Amino acid sequence: MDVIEISLGVVLLIQIISGISVNAFLLLFYTSTVSASHKFSSSDLIFAHLAMANTIILLTSGLLETMSAWGLRNFLNNIGCKILLYLYRVSRGLAICTTCLLSIFQAITISPGTSRWVGVKARLPKCIIPCCLFSWIFNLLLEMITPMNFTGPQNNSSVRYPLDLKYCSRVSLSATINQVVAVVLSTRDLLFVALMSVASGYMVYVLCRHHRRVQHLHRPGHSPRAMPEVTAAKRVVALVMLYVLLYGRQSITLSFILNMKESPPLLLNAHMVLSFTFSTLSPFLVIHSDRRMRIFVHRKSASSLDPS
Repeated sequence: MDVIEISLGVVLLIQIISGISVNAFLLLFYTSTVSASHKFSSSDLIFAHLAMANTIILLTSGLLETMSAWGLRNFLNNIGCKILLYLYRVSRGLAICTTCLLSIFQAITISPGTSRWVGVKARLPKCIIPCCLFSWIFNLLLEMITPMNFTGPQNNSSVRYPLDLKYCSRVSLSATINQVVAVVLSTRDLLFVALMSVASGYMVYVLCRHHRRVQHLHRPGHSPRAMPEVTAAKRVVALVMLYVLLYGRQSITLSFILNMKESPPLLLNAHMVLSFTFSTLSPFLVIHSDRRMRIFVHRKSASSLDPS
């Protein structure tokens, strides 16, 4: 292994280990919060669902790419390849669906308390669990083509796919099937990205209007404490912006890779590293913006330093 391969392996290893650890912490924290709280928190349940999707992404494709970067080849059999890639594709769909659900939920939460929104806000918490279950069923069915698309590593050179996975091989299906699958999956991604973008744009509008009203109500030089709904909305907008930017980057880079006769190793390595950026960075963003997290970490730090 040369210096570039070792550097890539180290970066991926740090990224995947830190991402799995933080997402697992978020999953445990929000799950315990939902189960222990007397008042049902819909946003906590959505964040727990997103952390679970991120964890599966990093445990499947993240670990596979890391092992491959460290020089391991052909370490999966046919069944293992199909199962792990199927779980990865399903969890990737869950991540985009959950981020979209989170943005829509928060947009409705901070919407004005007019009569047309009162009924929607009252019914909203009851829709969270059915929406999460629907996202599982939807993506499990939609990605059923994945096990047929991949098989264990092959020693021949007949695979007509520019991305060398090194631990799996892509089966060449008919051109019609490939086009239909590509159109369906792209439509799903673009639809949810569009929905979360619209919801985030609406939240930005509401936040700007709220900021103007607060400026009129408070004296200059005094910074009023933001309401929890406003803080949560800013956190969701930041998450959506991160996802949309990374999704756009991934789509553009992937289109270049697929249309180039020979992809530069640097481009492939950058694409591999950035593929897991959202799953790794999003939990840190959530922790930074959640006041309960800061209080929890502070108490744990204080208790560990207490000699008694």
